Amino acid sequence: MDYNIKPLGRTCSQTGDQLAPGSSCYSVLVLEQGNVVRLDFSEEGWSGPPENAIAHWRAFTPDAVETKTNPLDPDSLFEYFERLSEEPNDLQEKMRYVLALLLVRKRRLQIEGTRTDGEESFLMFAGVRGEGSYEVRDPELSDSEIEELQVQLVPA
Repeated sequence: MDYNIKPLGRTCSQTGDQLAPGSSCYSVLVLEQGNVVRLDFSEEGWSGPPENAIAHWRAFTPDAVETKTNPLDPDSLFEYFERLSEEPNDLQEKMRYVLALLLVRKRRLQIEGTRTDGEESFLMFAGVRGEGSYEVRDPELSDSEIEELQVQLVPA
């Protein structure tokens, strides 16, 4: 049987106070209306496990992690897409395909249609600001290949 248990909460289930990063706390699993539910308690709010507890343990709240988002600027991505259009090699052609799809999601390119040439398929794109039309071969990438290429686009 699989259980979907939420991660450590941010507030004490007893006091409602925030659990401070790096502080000691207690977690408990209880059965509520047929579901396993996790409750987290600060040191001050802990008076032992409730009667309906299935399990309990001591834990430490993780330190706050500062996350920096690096939004992918559509104009910069478009410039990169255009640079890759000039005599692309196989890897650049794959990256160009991924960029084109990303630029469609960011509403910088729009799909105009498709065409086939023998075994190869091509997507036809147009820039939303009148940049012209672009033809991109579909390299038939797997999901993992697309993810690997997308990771290369995000600055470290």
